[in-house]
Amino acid sequence: MIGKINSVQQVLQPNQVQPASNAKKNTSFGEILKKSIDQVNTSQIESDKMTEALASGKSVELHDVMISSQKASITMLTAIEVRNKAIEAYQEMMRMQV
Repeated sequence: MIGKINSVQQVLQPNQVQPASNAKKNTSFGEILKKSIDQVNTSQIESDKMTEALASGKSVELHDVMISSQKASITMLTAIEVRNKAIEAYQEMMRMQV
């Protein structure tokens, strides 16, 4: 019922912008970068723990350890490539003449 009312309101008032209930707050580049680095770190720590558990004889499946290791590797390589592209973009901006 509420969905029908909202759709009728949008048809009757097309020029007004409806507030988005799922709108995200503005996050800074630094916050996004910190979260991404934290995710890379978390995947590396998880991989290390699983490898250690396998080496110590705990009941950990080999394929789980390999999957965890590959995920950590891929996230690290992605972070390195993003860093390289950011440095490349910065260097290109510094070469620009104003």
